[in-house]
Amino acid sequence: MPAIHLLPDLLINQIAAGEVIERPASALKELLENSLDAGATDIAVQLEGGGVKLLRVRDNGKGIAKDDLPLALMRHATSKIASLDDLQQVASMGFRGEALASMAAVAHLALTSRTVHDTHGWKVEAMNGIVGEAVPASHAQGSTVELRELYFNTPARRKFLKSEATEFAHCEETFKRIALSRPDVAFSLQHNGKTIWQLLPSPAGGRGAGGEGLGEREIVKAANLNRISAILGEEFGTAAVEVERQAANLSLRGLAALPAYSRSSRDVQYFFVNGRFVRDKVASHALRLAYQDILHHQRHPAFVLFLDLPPEQVDVNVHPAKSEVRFRESQGVHQFIFHTLQQTLSIPVSGGQGAAAADSEPAFAPPQQQHIGLGVAQQQAAYRLWEMQVGSREWEVESGKSTPMPHSPLSTHHSPVPPLGFALAQLSGIYILAQNAQGLVVVDMHAAHERIVYERLKAALDEEQIATQPLLIPVSFYAEPLDVATAEVEQDALRMLGFDIAPLSPTQLVVRAMPALLRQDEAETMAQEVLRELREYGASRALTERRNELLATLACHGAVRANRILSITEMNALLREMEQTERAGQCNHGRPTWFQITLAELDAMFMRGK
Repeated sequence: MPAIHLLPDLLINQIAAGEVIERPASALKELLENSLDAGATDIAVQLEGGGVKLLRVRDNGKGIAKDDLPLALMRHATSKIASLDDLQQVASMGFRGEALASMAAVAHLALTSRTVHDTHGWKVEAMNGIVGEAVPASHAQGSTVELRELYFNTPARRKFLKSEATEFAHCEETFKRIALSRPDVAFSLQHNGKTIWQLLPSPAGGRGAGGEGLGEREIVKAANLNRISAILGEEFGTAAVEVERQAANLSLRGLAALPAYSRSSRDVQYFFVNGRFVRDKVASHALRLAYQDILHHQRHPAFVLFLDLPPEQVDVNVHPAKSEVRFRESQGVHQFIFHTLQQTLSIPVSGGQGAAAADSEPAFAPPQQQHIGLGVAQQQAAYRLWEMQVGSREWEVESGKSTPMPHSPLSTHHSPVPPLGFALAQLSGIYILAQNAQGLVVVDMHAAHERIVYERLKAALDEEQIATQPLLIPVSFYAEPLDVATAEVEQDALRMLGFDIAPLSPTQLVVRAMPALLRQDEAETMAQEVLRELREYGASRALTERRNELLATLACHGAVRANRILSITEMNALLREMEQTERAGQCNHGRPTWFQITLAELDAMFMRGK
């Protein structure tokens, strides 16, 4: 057995490089973070061969003094922490002192820098971990780090690098993450001599875009929105809602896209903790949970979110790449993120949000109202409520007589128009056509009613007040012995869900009552669904972790079906319900429930004004 011996410094740094510098994008991340820590306001990146042949980062930061240049390339040398206390509340992006030493061990590295006190710059080069003497160099204030031929001396590692296009794609994604985190800094990116990104600092843009006279907080917010739109495109900005909430020492801000902008992959998911991009299991779970009610299970949400909290409340020294964090109070952080996103995405249509909402919604706040069902017995109540909202005024007709026209979709200048407008007609027994201040609204009536029923079932179950409706004629049906046994054992759970299901014989069940929100002609189907859930998962799981899936299934069966002919009164009642229902822009499966077609879009279709 060989004797224990110390490893040479070069090999130690090459081992560390395997953890810190996985690929060119990893080196780029470390260099960009160093530039930000140096106070840079302008950072330029140049790449060749996907960053393998050349990776150069130049900034206008405070620079490094001549005597400190060789030290900057040594392992565990840093200016950012000096004690354990500093480590436990680190606020800088970098702090480990490993990155430059690791790069110097696996690439040709040149570091040039100049401080404000120097008359010229100084340059040091490193090869195979050996650092040369500092020599004079022409350089403006700031620093330039140049890496050439990454992993030239570790061929086994270099062969694992991918194609030039793939490595550049990773570098570009890293560049975008850093640029999103600091909208106050100018960034540029070149690849093989071609300019790919040229991002100007955003605070001035925030003022220029109608931001005169804004306070510092509003300017910062405008800067973030400008940078996000510049990188992710106007489509994302249009399809997203603003997130902003502060509680105790936690703050969450940014943009979260509505489900209509959902993605097939996680390519538009940016989560930052104290300005650092991270992939955190606690945050990821909270975000998935917030979207689960409104997003199809095969789709992924899109967001750019910034979580800020005291540095001592989060441990960033979990992984050498600093891409993971550990929260001191993970449960509190999880609940804060979840509830913030859930509330933001739950704004009813009357709050100004919806599927494909127009740029501006009319200033209309519908009065508090009872929920309106679609049963025949409730049509008059629905009519009276709708009439109150419109304002029971008379309309002029050609004959000159004033006659009430409660079914008219149009409003006068004195009568406000609700966000979803007033019903015009039904199309193919599936869609409701309505007119609002922007133009035409098209509503999928089944999807919309499904969301309404689902949200009301959830609220009723939370309050343990699901209203039941006895069936005029009880419904009996054949059942498997297991279902009969489940009905006998789970009577408490069935009552909690609003069902009265009892055995008639060893192979027969009868439904005597069911939730008033659901359609009585679906009694057998819904009884079978409830019993299946209770049988497979038990009452405890069915009413807790499986609750939403069960209620969503019931809502789907209980919603108004396609080809059901609705009266104008019923259509307007459904529109008013949507305006008062959280997450009404999407059905339980994440599909949109309504779309807006503006008058300008209609004019363009018919080439009016041309």
